[in-house]
Amino acid sequence: MAMAPGVRKFALTAHVASSVGWLGSVAVFLVLAVVGLTSENTPQAQGAYMAMQLTGWYVIVPLAFASLLTGLVQSLGTTWGLLRHYWVLAKLTLTVVATFLLLLHMQVADHVADAAVRANLSGTDLDGMRVQLVADAAAAVLVLLTTTALSIYKPRGITRYGWRVQNEQRAERAGERAGDGDMGTAAAARA
Repeated sequence: MAMAPGVRKFALTAHVASSVGWLGSVAVFLVLAVVGLTSENTPQAQGAYMAMQLTGWYVIVPLAFASLLTGLVQSLGTTWGLLRHYWVLAKLTLTVVATFLLLLHMQVADHVADAAVRANLSGTDLDGMRVQLVADAAAAVLVLLTTTALSIYKPRGITRYGWRVQNEQRAERAGERAGDGDMGTAAAARA
């Protein structure tokens, strides 16, 4: 089902805005994670972890779901389809996995932020989790840059389902053309 041009542009705008917002907010999260890990200033580290928790739940998680939802709308309402092209499938898979891992990742962010509020984090307190926050955020930036590149470059490759749909559409068009020609021949014979 193809969307009307105005609706398609609105859906595309919503998808691009939520996806770019997701990428930008994860980049901010990464900066805060690095500050929290490397800061010698305890109040600054505490503030960074508290900001990460708030940014994660109130900005990153909603943008991840918005990006996923608007991407589904885009794929289902345009000729690209959801399952026709490998790049769309790859982007969908990366987005679903990234959203799932984000929800798991936020548990670590919550734990570190709660610990930062309760006590002064020294250089070794929750060191593994603090490093994990940096690594996870860096990986998320790379994944989101990959989905962005897939959207721009749209590598060739049609799935089996895509080939079947494409062949069915070609057959339909050929049948319609043949049917038009038959009507024209019948009309000419009657005249």
